[in-house]
Amino acid sequence: MTDVERLAALPLGLRPADEVMRLERLGSLHATRLSFVRSLVRQMARQRWQVSRVRFELNAEGHGTAIYRLQTPNARYHGVMFAQPLADEQRSDRVIAEAWDVTFGLVEGDVDDSLLAQMAANVPLQEAGRQHPRVLVLSRANKSLRNFAHFVDALARGEQPDPAWLTRVGYLYRTTAVYGNGKFGLADFARLLDNPDFRRPFSAQMAGVYLLRHFSIEQVEHLAACRAPETACPLATELRRYLGIGNSTGLGMAPFLINHPQLIAQWVTQRETALALALRQVPEERDRQRLIELTRRAMQHLAETRTEDPEQSERNAASVAALPDVLTWLASVPLEPDLWSQLVEWATRTLPLEAQELLNTLLIELYPQTVDALEERMGVDENLDLEPDMPLMRLRQLIETHYGWALCHDYASSEGAYWFWYRSAEKEEPRLGVRHAEPGVEKEMSIAIGSRVAHSHRAVCDFLEAAPRAKVVDFLLEHPRHKEIVRRVQSLVKAPYGDIHANLWHRDMKPMHLLRTKLSFFGASRFDPKSDRWVRITLFQGAPLVEELNAEPQDLRDFDDWSFPLEPRRKGGRVHPPSLSQGLSP
Repeated sequence: MTDVERLAALPLGLRPADEVMRLERLGSLHATRLSFVRSLVRQMARQRWQVSRVRFELNAEGHGTAIYRLQTPNARYHGVMFAQPLADEQRSDRVIAEAWDVTFGLVEGDVDDSLLAQMAANVPLQEAGRQHPRVLVLSRANKSLRNFAHFVDALARGEQPDPAWLTRVGYLYRTTAVYGNGKFGLADFARLLDNPDFRRPFSAQMAGVYLLRHFSIEQVEHLAACRAPETACPLATELRRYLGIGNSTGLGMAPFLINHPQLIAQWVTQRETALALALRQVPEERDRQRLIELTRRAMQHLAETRTEDPEQSERNAASVAALPDVLTWLASVPLEPDLWSQLVEWATRTLPLEAQELLNTLLIELYPQTVDALEERMGVDENLDLEPDMPLMRLRQLIETHYGWALCHDYASSEGAYWFWYRSAEKEEPRLGVRHAEPGVEKEMSIAIGSRVAHSHRAVCDFLEAAPRAKVVDFLLEHPRHKEIVRRVQSLVKAPYGDIHANLWHRDMKPMHLLRTKLSFFGASRFDPKSDRWVRITLFQGAPLVEELNAEPQDLRDFDDWSFPLEPRRKGGRVHPPSLSQGLSP
């Protein structure tokens, strides 16, 4: 029996969906070791993936073409980067932008002159181009201008940049979209289903972003060397590792959570399974000390995280203020077999939501040999099945049992129906409007599942009054518009983490919680909302470097230990590894 089969056979007591799928809790999730960036880096190290530079034709301003080869045991890929001048008036992170500092694609196989010419003509156009079917991933990125200038200036002088610049903004480049799955002529999603390198969700996209990180390092060193060849120095290893790639994203991410309920259920199920497996472990003293160490690191990471958003600053501060109590608890409670269950029960009563989920993340981190096999179960075949022969009374019971959360909201009041979701004409991106105050409600998107379930439930109840022995097919023949919700309910009773338990029309609904839900599974850190509708995050900060990957890590456990990265220290003109601040002991 494989590790995955063994895990599937375990009877586990997972938390109920009505607790886990509350929007506020989902908006408090942190990246775990099952996040896509973490599982990709482990796979790269375990399978000895190699990255090499095959072309680097940049001018003194850093513009030109760079190509990186990614060699796996199974295949060869290439990351093709196009860096071009960008006028200040064209610089924008919005989806309607038409030019960027860097555009790039991840290509399956080799890149000959013909393919390179085709990509050079189309990749910089992004959505407006016609992409080659061997391109797996298409993306674009803009510079963090102040960081970029500071890094080039410092390296040109032969000095290391101030690490605090990366603590404020953790990257030199931030992506504004990372496309895959057949968009704009790219390789179709089906091409990756049997690909042993990229069959996990979003792994190809994350590999492209990892190569962009490496390019950002090499580009900034190139610019420094061009400016001052006599004095320029390379970036210190500690700063290279502390450098991530940013991402700027908005409401366009929200419909994915609604339109792929079985996939979301699968992600959440694996996270909850990992937590349940961790709670079943009998801790040893070294496990307790490891959790204390991880808690201190996470506390310092949050204390170092900078955001201009008052609410997120308050949430971070609340977690930092709460975690010393966790350290005190861990240092004072006897080492008993159910210590972790005691800890979670205490945290649920005592800590704010974000600190509770942070602690769950750290517990999962303790047991890689137990939980890492779950990374193979993050994908799922999505197929919402209709059961037409089901008694309609049974459907009503399923709705009332599994969708009670949807039936308890008022969808008619001014507060309960405050927002509506629609698709913009500019880029067909999701937007939020105020119902009864803004135009466009006739173009509303069907994102608020709760209201639709409640509407279908009323129709089912009315139908049963006249035909108590009716089947689902009888109901749908007269009310075909309810088919989508009926099929969703029938399918998701087997995947209870598939729907978000919230009224997405309600005035108090925070769209930022939706964004954070998905970003946490990507592996995002330094969550930095710029409004209530778009956010900047950092990926791969603290991750092992290309040169470390190529050098064959001796201990995968140490290689994989890069969650909650800390600011390196600068002393005497040199950069040193980070250290935990004084005063963080329990």
